[in-house]
Amino acid sequence: MGGYDEATVLFDLDGVLVDSTASIRAGLTAWAVERGLDVATVLEHHHGRTDAGLVRLVAPHLDPVAEAPRIEAHEAAAGDGVRAVPGARELLAALDAQGRPWAIVTSGSDRIARSRIGTAGLPLPRVLVTADQVAEGKPHPAPYLLGAERMGAAPGRCVVVEDSASGVRSGLDAGMPVVAVASTTDPGELAHATTVVEDLAAVAALLLPRP
Repeated sequence: MGGYDEATVLFDLDGVLVDSTASIRAGLTAWAVERGLDVATVLEHHHGRTDAGLVRLVAPHLDPVAEAPRIEAHEAAAGDGVRAVPGARELLAALDAQGRPWAIVTSGSDRIARSRIGTAGLPLPRVLVTADQVAEGKPHPAPYLLGAERMGAAPGRCVVVEDSASGVRSGLDAGMPVVAVASTTDPGELAHATTVVEDLAAVAALLLPRP
């Protein structure tokens, strides 16, 4: 049996189910140039944060509420490069076939998340928690706590699948075990996760019962 074969699964989106790296980098670069910010600094700190949270960190002189839609617009304009991560479709199909509950909890906006899910050809989850729905984004535990609540599951009966250090912290602080996929982040930066794996094939081995 897998390690979490009865748990409700809460997936992060970018870097876990969809490869949106090119789209995100292009959008953030365009925004940073527009606002006269250091591109390298913006790209260094965006991972696992909401757009508003990124603005607060790298551009405290700007209004995060006003800037978040600007970032979203730039990323939407650069959305053609979004692809499903290898194994994502198969893993979600296997969970659905077994009647296993799963949701997506992302730091992106509802508009961006739905666009990327559709572009990648993935099914829309029954529960999609986005940055628009929480007052505090990752690494705060609020997003994953809301995901568990909307799925009708106790936090301890959920498992989080993440790829960023801040996302791992969010899941752990929500009282959930976290499987970290080292797809976009060095494994050493994910060492605080419950388990660190290389790819979605390894995630599937943990989530799905074995014959």
